[in-house]
Amino acid sequence: MSQKQHNHSEKNSAKGAQEAEIKIENPDMEVEDTLNDGITEETGADEESSEIEKLKQMLQDREDALEKEKKEYLFLMADFDNFKKRTLREKSEIIKNGAENVLKGILPILDDFERGIEAIKDDATAVSVKEGMELIYNKFVKYLQQNGVKEIPTEDAVFDVDLHEAIAMVPVDDESKKGKIIDTIAKGYTLNDKVIRHAKVAVGQ
Repeated sequence: MSQKQHNHSEKNSAKGAQEAEIKIENPDMEVEDTLNDGITEETGADEESSEIEKLKQMLQDREDALEKEKKEYLFLMADFDNFKKRTLREKSEIIKNGAENVLKGILPILDDFERGIEAIKDDATAVSVKEGMELIYNKFVKYLQQNGVKEIPTEDAVFDVDLHEAIAMVPVDDESKKGKIIDTIAKGYTLNDKVIRHAKVAVGQ
């Protein structure tokens, strides 16, 4: 082999060794790149997962705040509704009490009419006066009835402390009359089933 051929062979051997070295080095680089890619992907996945958790927490916080505001709103609405009902009830009570006072003030006038009619019932010269008084009296009674005023029954009624006021106790021989009303001194009245004046009565004993 000539010197020239020998040199060429050495060059080829060196070149082959260098290529082999490069080929040997390349697998390490590929493994390193793969590992780096894996680490990058894991880091990206962790960051994405963390971001999702943050968004979930933000959503939960918003839902909690909305639920709290909803409860506060419902509480305020219920409180306002109670306020309206209480105001209407108080207003109704004021009107009712005012009407009660007015109607109670009329009752003594009604008593006077009854006494006046009773005083002239046998007077032949006062027939027209009696008729006029009875007409006015009946209108009074009708007006009171239309406004919820009713006379408390007393005739042969059992004494009831919630309806009657005992002015006198009258001895009776009839056992069936004991505890019952014998006489009515002054009529009693209710307004919408509420006693506005007890009937003054005499009770058998």
